[in-house]
Amino acid sequence: MSINFGGYRRPDDTVGVRNHVGVIPVSVSVSSVASKIADDAGSFAKATPHQISGNQPKAARQQTERVLTGIGKNPNFGAVLIVSLGTEAVDVQKIGGGIAQTGKAVEIISLIDEGGTKPTLVRGSKLVGELNEEIAGLTRQQVDIQELIVGVECGGSDATSGIAANPAVGNACDRLIESGGTACFSETPEFIGAEHILAKRSVSQSVANRILEKVDQRERMGGLMGVDLRGAQPTPGNQEGGLTTIEEKSLGAISKGGTKPIEDIVDYGEQLSKGGGLILMDTPGYDVESVVAKVAGGAQIIVFTTGRGSTTGNPVAPVIKVTGNPQTYEKMANNMDIDASGILKGESLSSVGEQIFNKIVQISNGMPTEAERRGLEEFAINEIQQNELR
Repeated sequence: MSINFGGYRRPDDTVGVRNHVGVIPVSVSVSSVASKIADDAGSFAKATPHQISGNQPKAARQQTERVLTGIGKNPNFGAVLIVSLGTEAVDVQKIGGGIAQTGKAVEIISLIDEGGTKPTLVRGSKLVGELNEEIAGLTRQQVDIQELIVGVECGGSDATSGIAANPAVGNACDRLIESGGTACFSETPEFIGAEHILAKRSVSQSVANRILEKVDQRERMGGLMGVDLRGAQPTPGNQEGGLTTIEEKSLGAISKGGTKPIEDIVDYGEQLSKGGGLILMDTPGYDVESVVAKVAGGAQIIVFTTGRGSTTGNPVAPVIKVTGNPQTYEKMANNMDIDASGILKGESLSSVGEQIFNKIVQISNGMPTEAERRGLEEFAINEIQQNELR
């Protein structure tokens, strides 16, 4: 039986679950200006402030351009305003042109060209209002769930994460893929100790080899910075939550992707294909940067598991919070969307997985997540370090 949800069909035939105007700064220099423009406009406008400078080495700059373009292309944005200082090395026109290829309206504004902060705020407010007029009349259309790309994430993991929350989310991912949708999980450092299992699940030897190469590359990058990724895991917080080894953490972490074959592994912020099945993305383990990468790849919804508690949200994609820890749910009920702790008491994995899948459909239809209700909208882009470029 076909499963549908009400989404906003975009000119490039992608479907958004939200209908926002995006306000995207290209550097930290104008992040506060972009936030002010969005805040003054109201709830329909969402800014993506970040800490990336305007002058990065070439490889780092290219990654930033890819991510900002992907964020603008995400179908949850119906139109986009790009804000620059005017002196950045990042190619603003390239970003704007890449977003415009989707057919959505794009405007670019420069603080220097406008004559400073005050006139930029005035002009930005006017442009955001005009962009909203273009999309405000759009209505939700019933579309097949195969249009959906769901990113899955874990943070603040504890012993219940690998037993309850992550496997239950994995069950929901299996249901999504069986219905024709796409699921994506990332955090390459959390593959360590379980990378051989992921390789065996790959659809081809080529994909398996790339997974192993990405894990090795992340370990070598850590070594260049004097960090032993295997020795540094689990983190002190994970250990307080009951995790004892990196293998235990990794086995629990990868369970959130379900049991389907792995079709591909893509680079940070690279575009994901709808109807693509299960896809991995190469990202660092920092939750906010990892979430942003999947959203830049096109994920319209994020499902985020947490054992010890996390309030992380995102300005572009609604973030569904799942915990398998009954104490965390009791203490942080206003931050959690799903209580998966029933698994610890004998509730079936399938039952909780179905609850999560149904919640994904409800959120796709417009129901707000707890993070959205509270305006939690974290955003950060991973920056390639100099020693990673050697």
